[in-house]
Amino acid sequence: MSDPTALVLTISFAAAMGIFILGAGVRFLGNRRNATEHEQSADAELADSPYQPPGTFDNSAPLPSRGIVIGIYNRVDLLGIALIYLIFSGLIMGSLYSPQQTDVVPSSSGLIASIGLQFMLAGIALVMVFQRIRPAAWLGLRWPQWPWVFLIAPCTVIAMWSIFLVLQHSGYMRWIESLGVKTVQDSVKILQTSNDHLILGLMAFAAVIVAPICEEIVFRGYLYPASKKFAGPWVAAIFTALFFASAHGSLVALLPLFIFGLVLAYAYEKTGSLWAPIAIHLCFNGATVAMQLAARALDLPLDPSL
Repeated sequence: MSDPTALVLTISFAAAMGIFILGAGVRFLGNRRNATEHEQSADAELADSPYQPPGTFDNSAPLPSRGIVIGIYNRVDLLGIALIYLIFSGLIMGSLYSPQQTDVVPSSSGLIASIGLQFMLAGIALVMVFQRIRPAAWLGLRWPQWPWVFLIAPCTVIAMWSIFLVLQHSGYMRWIESLGVKTVQDSVKILQTSNDHLILGLMAFAAVIVAPICEEIVFRGYLYPASKKFAGPWVAAIFTALFFASAHGSLVALLPLFIFGLVLAYAYEKTGSLWAPIAIHLCFNGATVAMQLAARALDLPLDPSL
């Protein structure tokens, strides 16, 4: 059976954007209807009253939020969402459909370029809101309860590992293998097999430092509240989680990363601070890198799919 990775990821990218567009459309029509009903009610009251109300209905007022800033977002951010979506989906689809696609170990310059791209995408998100709000207020970086991350992060990682074990024992990996899909992500394979210390160092830096910061700024810091403004929290969580999973370009990791994306959005929603998802992401990636490197150094048996 031919590898269906490219087809499935194409569908998942399209599904993510379709969910957002549908959710935003439904919300827009609902707001239009509510505005019309409000105006009709106001007109009826004016007909019976000699007084003029001082204010009018403001359909652009910020939606209710649990500590996450969404009132700053406007229609310009639809372009921001589209831009980030096109960059990620274009890069992943380009690599998957490339006729030169091989399992070649990346060079150090390639890894540096990948790290630079992560910072560029985070920079795009920062530029989109820079003139509207300071980053500390935007991302909730002055969270008074920040020490809780030292409990939240490891507990969440343990919970995620439990979910992955359930998937493993439910036959998920065997089913993936039956589709002809490689069960080891490229980044994990590099950690398991590369003997180049520079490449290993860059991989560890990208996984433990760059990805938790840059990906959280992009996916939870910008995309989640912006899409929440236009489509509501549930649609925003599903859209960003599916987009986040698809953007990693791995079919075997698609479902686990979708679940992980939902967990990260939930942590951000509940705390109102990006420190929580950053800490969880850092702890999760750091534990994965540490296990792979420790297994190599000590010659320990380790499931290659981890």
